[in-house]
Amino acid sequence: MDLITTTSDLAAACTRLAQHKVITVDTEFLRETTYYPLLCVVQMASADEAVVIDTLAPGIDLKPFFELMGNEAVLKVFHAARQDIEIVWHQSGTIPHPIFDTQVAAMVLGYGDSIAYDQLVERVTGHRPDKTHRFTDWSRRPLTPEQMHYAISDVTHLRDVFAALDADLKKRGRSDWVSEEMEVLTSPRTYDFHPERAWERLKSRVRKPKELAVLMEVAAWREQEAQSRDVPRSRVLKDDAVGDIATHAPTSLERLAGLRSLPKGFDRSKWGADIIAAVQRGLARDPHTLPKIEKPRGNSNGAATVELLKVLLRMTSERHAVASKVIATVDDLDQIATDDHADVAALHGWRRELFGEAALALKHGRLALAIEKGRVVRVDRA
Repeated sequence: MDLITTTSDLAAACTRLAQHKVITVDTEFLRETTYYPLLCVVQMASADEAVVIDTLAPGIDLKPFFELMGNEAVLKVFHAARQDIEIVWHQSGTIPHPIFDTQVAAMVLGYGDSIAYDQLVERVTGHRPDKTHRFTDWSRRPLTPEQMHYAISDVTHLRDVFAALDADLKKRGRSDWVSEEMEVLTSPRTYDFHPERAWERLKSRVRKPKELAVLMEVAAWREQEAQSRDVPRSRVLKDDAVGDIATHAPTSLERLAGLRSLPKGFDRSKWGADIIAAVQRGLARDPHTLPKIEKPRGNSNGAATVELLKVLLRMTSERHAVASKVIATVDDLDQIATDDHADVAALHGWRRELFGEAALALKHGRLALAIEKGRVVRVDRA
């Protein structure tokens, strides 16, 4: 195994790896105390070799690695690729492409929802990976031989997992299903976290346009603050506090101080005035320019429809050996229950063929569910 600590060695390794149609890639990073992940180690493997890159080595330039990530002639194989791609995108402005995510492929092939890497390796290859260094501090130097072995094994086992899943996808005619998912994973929009969209990540249940407007402004302020200081969002303001501010809309420091979700004395900090300003910006927004607030569904028939759709989804998942999560989400089912033309993944492409059409048929009584010999079965109705 090779530990790469210089730009020249990295360039040479990337040149060798670029001669292969497929390489496997993994990263080790820390993000507990920062907004942006700190990239500590990159490991890659081809059919011929495996390398570990010390991305914190003094003077090393990662440009050859980023160029390899954008090389259209080389398929990059990851497991649970989202965070790896986010790191590359943030540091270089490059989205790795083309890619293959073994976690997504495993869901399409019925290995369950979001299967962990070590579990997938064991199920596919029979080998049980060493998990000792999963939570190690990858920023400490020097890297130990045990860390090196762990890093290398991540990408060497991934070669076998990819080969098995790729063959199974082709056998079942599902390669295109995974390709559709990869286009979403490699879209810049997936990783471009603009402060004005920060509110979308929050689970706050705002009921009124005024509350939504304040939520949008306070969430945007928090995002900008976290980005500029490179600290986690929760270090600036916790999610429940953002929701509390949106609900109560304090327009003075005295009212801000009365919110229980804020740390004592927060109103007297330099951020107190910033939050009040964000609240006032929210209150000044034109309600007609705001996104539509989804009203709680009090319709018992709608709730019953969703429950039936859940049963149909579970049946479809089991019948076709595809993880239910990759076919449809609960939010998809909620939207289908109220709108035949909902713009959700479950009503497009292979998902519509597999589940969406049947979901609409069930909703309109053209399909029923019954119990036969202890199993739920579909019954087509004239």
